Amino acid sequence: MKRVTPVASIVAGLLMVLSLTACGDKSASGGQEMALSPTNSAFINTDVTGLGYARDFALTDHTGKPRTLADYKGKAVLVFFGYTQCPDVCPTTMVEMANVMKEMGPLASKVQVLFVTVDPERDTQELLSKYVPAFDPSFVGLYGDQAATDKVAKEFRVFYQKVPGKTPGSYTMDHTAGSYVFDPEGHIRLFVRHGQGPEPIAHDLKLLLK
Repeated sequence: MKRVTPVASIVAGLLMVLSLTACGDKSASGGQEMALSPTNSAFINTDVTGLGYARDFALTDHTGKPRTLADYKGKAVLVFFGYTQCPDVCPTTMVEMANVMKEMGPLASKVQVLFVTVDPERDTQELLSKYVPAFDPSFVGLYGDQAATDKVAKEFRVFYQKVPGKTPGSYTMDHTAGSYVFDPEGHIRLFVRHGQGPEPIAHDLKLLLK
């Protein structure tokens, strides 16, 4: 396995990248499409208002502070599940979200991006504290032990699975590549598919913040 590139180099090399090659890109619900009722929503992304899952989490942020969804009330919250050693989907998603923040302009202060690791074995608080804010200083990394990770993945119906590498520490993770968006009152509202560019996401976030 190639040596892991330092975080700063990863970010610098990806700031202009918005395409992806797929790293175990899975849709929600363990790789299956979500069954949703059609709506007349003005949202570009999938309207999941009233969804019966993805309701909350109890994790620790990259500063060591316990966090739940209630901590971010008053902001539109975007939750993405990934891992720091992901070679493509995760960093391109984080770059995409950094560009969403630019598209939001003054409203960016009312948006919170949360990166939840599905690799608690390697993604320590220290590593998350360097990786996640490197894309945008406001971004927050969240982690838990294996039990907490399993619990939040089950609650959000996020698929993730270890794929063995040539050595025990060189494994990769197949995982759901989409993101969930909550409105400022903490209600689940959108499922955002990966790789569409920042404009559609910013459009929908602005609607939520009206």
